[in-house]
Amino acid sequence: MKFEDLLSEINGFGRFQKMVLCINFFGRFSLGCHFLLGNFIAVIPSHHCSISSLDADEIFENLTQEERLTVSIPVQDDGTPASCHMFSYPQFHLLSNSSSPSEVALVQCQNGWEYDNSMFISTLATQWDLVCDKRALSRLTTTIFFIGVMFGAAAFGSLSAMFGRKPMLLVSYMLGMGFGLCSTFSSSFVMFAVLRFFTGFTITGSVIISTILNVEWVSIEHRKLVGVIDSLSWTFAFMSFPLIAYFIREWRWLTVAISLPTVTAIITWWWVPESARWLIANGRVDKAHYYLHKCAVMNRKQEVTVSIKPENLAKIIVTDRGNRKYSYLDLVRTPKMRRLTLLTGITWFAVATVAYGISFNISSFGLNMYLTQFVYGAIEIPAKMSNYYLLDKFGRRVTQAGSLLFVGISLMINIFIPKDRSVVRTVIAVLGKGCSATSFGTVILYSSELYPTVVRQNGMGYTSFVARLGVSVAPLILLSDDVWSYFSQVILSSLGLSAAFVAYLLPETRGKCLPETIEDVEGIRNDDLLLQDKNMDEKEGKTRGRCLPETIGNVEGIRYGYVEKPCSLCNVCLGN
Repeated sequence: MKFEDLLSEINGFGRFQKMVLCINFFGRFSLGCHFLLGNFIAVIPSHHCSISSLDADEIFENLTQEERLTVSIPVQDDGTPASCHMFSYPQFHLLSNSSSPSEVALVQCQNGWEYDNSMFISTLATQWDLVCDKRALSRLTTTIFFIGVMFGAAAFGSLSAMFGRKPMLLVSYMLGMGFGLCSTFSSSFVMFAVLRFFTGFTITGSVIISTILNVEWVSIEHRKLVGVIDSLSWTFAFMSFPLIAYFIREWRWLTVAISLPTVTAIITWWWVPESARWLIANGRVDKAHYYLHKCAVMNRKQEVTVSIKPENLAKIIVTDRGNRKYSYLDLVRTPKMRRLTLLTGITWFAVATVAYGISFNISSFGLNMYLTQFVYGAIEIPAKMSNYYLLDKFGRRVTQAGSLLFVGISLMINIFIPKDRSVVRTVIAVLGKGCSATSFGTVILYSSELYPTVVRQNGMGYTSFVARLGVSVAPLILLSDDVWSYFSQVILSSLGLSAAFVAYLLPETRGKCLPETIEDVEGIRNDDLLLQDKNMDEKEGKTRGRCLPETIGNVEGIRYGYVEKPCSLCNVCLGN
């Protein structure tokens, strides 16, 4: 009996599954906000050298603020005061002659900086003067955060496969919120950067674990709907965060505001079930029976609970229960798993790099940054809602490959559109961002269906690791515009088109049962069951006149004791 058959009997999308989906939907709100936090707290507002020391000496006693700046700060080409230099001594003659002589000596800011606080009360730059020669440090915090996310994805993927989904979900919630709140008490930039790394490291576990739980508790026909709702949780966070940031413009309180909602996730965690698939695969059938019974009762299928017994659950999944511990090495031990790992890794890297490359590069809406960020989130709604139709109509493989293909094409089109056609370029870029959102929503569901239960968490941890590597690379790709203004677009377009071909090589999962073991992916069973199935077939006369497999190629083609190609001695087809 397949686990999907049992799940269908107790209602694979009843009140129990909807409860789990709702809890996990809101539980990852903080994660989505933390992903965007750097866009607001790392902003460097307009600034110029502080001239307060000259005020103290009463040099500017009778001058207005504008006149004080004129005699103290040189003017840039755009007419604004210089950000990093000042005159070595006041140039009072500039009050009558606006032209600044080139021979006047300039020095770096001597007494700090003055910042324009009209948009932000405080940011990282204003807190620790991360400007001029320290300008890169402000944005570096975003990179440090995503490096933490990258390593955290790998760590939590392995830990949740070893200790279970539910306990590691709680660890992710508590540590993620703890490090996030602690970062607001940072007394130095180094301290803040370290705490941001650990915030990213710990908080990322919530998304990969909750995604797996959602998929493993629903029936086949509802997996695509769950995948769409799952991806919309990111959109919900992306649209809500700019509204929060609009009203809270101090970086410490903004960090607190997006970290505290995790308290709700910790409280509702008590209602989150452990994965019954994982419990059965690890030999804990009594605990699996408890959750399945709870699911049946909540879904009003009490009559089914009579037939659900622990001894029957032990026959659902064929694996080395309780004895075998799986690791990331199991993703590459066997040929088909190696191929799957390689293809999904390339696809995830491309999806993440292209998506964030577009997000970091689109800036021609002509709106303020709060409204722009809101529009970025709003664009994803129709793109992700279309996933429900596309996944059902065309399947996972075609949707994944097709969305990447259209992203690559839209980026390529923008290369040939003149930059003065900003409206046309923006429309094309928005369409590309919509396709990238479709691609992102698809790859999460697709990957969770491709990996078998025993290594599914490891697989999702690996793909999340690769995706965050892509996020870290995206800003570096955009820097290539300094060499040629369209260089980044060429790279991102080529990456999207290449990944479309790679994604099409993946197997289709629409309407299929989730693989439970590595043997399911490889198309073979373990040795004991293989011998047992062969003996049963021999009793029924099904192997009479058949030859033994001679080569490794024959063994790779075995399924239930048969080989797909004839041996070299008798040329008798052994295909079942």
